[in-house]
Amino acid sequence: MEGIKAIYRTWKRKWNFFRKVNWIKTYQINYKLFPKKIARKLPVYIYGKVHFTSLSGRITIDAPIKKGMIGFGQPYELVTQSKGTAEIFLKGEFVCKGHVQFGKDYFLHVGEGAYFEMGHLASIASHGKVICKDRIVMGAYARMGSECQLIDTNFHQLYDTQTSERFAMTAPIRLGDYNFISNRVTIMRGTVTPNQCTIASNTLCTKDYTDLGEQILIGGIPAQLLKQHIARDWEAEQARLEKYLII
Repeated sequence: MEGIKAIYRTWKRKWNFFRKVNWIKTYQINYKLFPKKIARKLPVYIYGKVHFTSLSGRITIDAPIKKGMIGFGQPYELVTQSKGTAEIFLKGEFVCKGHVQFGKDYFLHVGEGAYFEMGHLASIASHGKVICKDRIVMGAYARMGSECQLIDTNFHQLYDTQTSERFAMTAPIRLGDYNFISNRVTIMRGTVTPNQCTIASNTLCTKDYTDLGEQILIGGIPAQLLKQHIARDWEAEQARLEKYLII
């Protein structure tokens, strides 16, 4: 009896996901960006409303191809309602190393010639923003809370008014594996985090933090070391994340 109940619960959970899929947009993005033999497997699922500003770039999946492994607007958070403001601008390359998730009302901008990579079970929660003009890499299980921003550019040219030296507008961002990034965190150009890094809410990250070592908590504006020898209990959560996030 318990076995039947478990099967029913699994079926119900998957059905709840499937009925929220925007099938028109799902078929559109898959057949636009992949060859037919891959597109028919529907590796990308679009949930809810989304505006495709540009799909002239490409998505590369560096993992076994499965249905719904990239979930745009995937319903995995406490929030259940969407404002319908999600937008995808893809002129560069988006590389996925496994199953990844975007929450509701996300904004993904990968400019021409830019490179954005997400490791297995990396995620960007609702109202998250990615603006990639150069290179952004998120490691495996790098999970970002709601209203976070990843921005690798200053947008405008800055220069030294005395020497006329022009400063670089962009610099790569690299988030290590098993990063736990809380809500409303802004990660700017040149940020590098170690593995097992926790970032507190409302933090501004602007530099390389790997010299602080792993299993650290950073926070503040700008971010600084708050605590050492601290990490999310990934070992206890890993199986649960895979069970509920992989379609």
